[in-house]
Amino acid sequence: MDIRAHVLITGRVQGVFYRASTRDMAEQFGLTGWVKNTSDGRVEAVFEGEENSVKNMVKWCYQGPRFSDVLNVKVTYEKFLREFDEFSIKH
Repeated sequence: MDIRAHVLITGRVQGVFYRASTRDMAEQFGLTGWVKNTSDGRVEAVFEGEENSVKNMVKWCYQGPRFSDVLNVKVTYEKFLREFDEFSIKH
């Protein structure tokens, strides 16, 4: 079953390669969607794909890349829309 997760990550997550690492991991999991920095210092992402892969990606978000310090991850599961062809970094 395919699912979609909308994720907001709080902590030291900007300037520590969080977006690039998220893109790399999402591609490894075969997911589509996007990741971006928000103006309030968080990272926001949408993941679409196979349920186990999306859930493993969300689990990875709690850890993040080496130099990040994740304080909170808010996850909302939404209707799967199949609206993306790839996983990208939004600027």
